[in-house]
Amino acid sequence: MNEKPIQNQIMLAIGGRPDTRVFRNTVGVGKHMDGSFVRFGLCPGSGDLIGWHTVTITPDMVGQKFARFLSIEVKRSKGNKASDEQINWTDVVARFGGIAIVARSPDDVTKILDLQGPR
Repeated sequence: MNEKPIQNQIMLAIGGRPDTRVFRNTVGVGKHMDGSFVRFGLCPGSGDLIGWHTVTITPDMVGQKFARFLSIEVKRSKGNKASDEQINWTDVVARFGGIAIVARSPDDVTKILDLQGPR
């Protein structure tokens, strides 16, 4: 199975969660009719799905919520390893307090999000 169906399954699996939102992040370069180039997407190596996961802060800010940056890199169910740029991206996201997941199935994502706190 290629990555697109897995990506769609992940979006469906977490789309109903009240604490999480993700958006497709296509990264690449396109060519205008005039020959100039335009880069699109967040940056090389960034996750296929970008968004946030809301958690409640405790104890000094009880009841307040914040959106924690979320990056999901989708891979086929077998083989297909993360590139050096993708590994670097996930490391940086995690180092700055975000959630970075390399996922091969919706379960990979929901298990990690469930560990982050109640929905």
